[in-house]
Amino acid sequence: MPIITTRGIIYTIKRGDTLFSIANQFGSNIAAIERANYLFPPVTDQGLIFPGDELVIPTSTNSPIMRYIVASGDTLTGMANVYNSFVDLIAGVNNIDNPNLIYVDQPLMVPAFAYKIVNGDTLFAISRRFGVSVSAIEEANANRPGFQRDVIWPDYHLIIPIPTSRNIFVTKPLPSSTISSGQRLEGYARVFEAVVNYQLRDTNGVIVTNERFAMTNEGAPAYGFFSTGIPFDRAPTASSGELWVYSRSAKDGSIQDLVKIKVNF
Repeated sequence: MPIITTRGIIYTIKRGDTLFSIANQFGSNIAAIERANYLFPPVTDQGLIFPGDELVIPTSTNSPIMRYIVASGDTLTGMANVYNSFVDLIAGVNNIDNPNLIYVDQPLMVPAFAYKIVNGDTLFAISRRFGVSVSAIEEANANRPGFQRDVIWPDYHLIIPIPTSRNIFVTKPLPSSTISSGQRLEGYARVFEAVVNYQLRDTNGVIVTNERFAMTNEGAPAYGFFSTGIPFDRAPTASSGELWVYSRSAKDGSIQDLVKIKVNF
């Protein structure tokens, strides 16, 4: 079954907001917001919202990587905890010079995407599929209406944190993507001499793509963007595997900042 990901924004409801005003603000529509957050009985009266709750707002943005709209009282430390990431990474990929200075209504890229739940899903199965712990998924969705650990609703847009290291954030492919030779690898990295390494392994331990490197457009201390193709050096011997993205130590060549992304073939 294909994985259905959606594009969206994470927004904290303010006093005086209505679904109509929120939909207009982000170019969405009321019905889509209701479905994405399951604003129906038995969760709530249809369309009823409360200040402080977080909504996923479906949008037509180009990237599946989610944007979080800063709310009053937010800090990068809090966001890093919610999305199982790091303050300096979130600051770096959003070009924030002072991590203690963010603004209400500022849109920030966060390491997460939205997955549309289908019949038969469980949080445990979803966590295994994407290589993310149940507790991390719970934390990312804790302030949302309609989210419960034991009952999840079809068509609900579940926020899935993307695995990162302190210095590497892979934006493409998303976890559990089906990939083939030539697949684009994209992301951000704070790495020595602007070099980020990658390789691809299947679950039998076969190295499908030998170690290669890509160059970021800026070297450390900046988080530079990188984009490259992933050629297959040999055919996979299993239906799934892991994409490894990392740097190597300038001292001894050891692997550092390893990020593992689950993939399918």
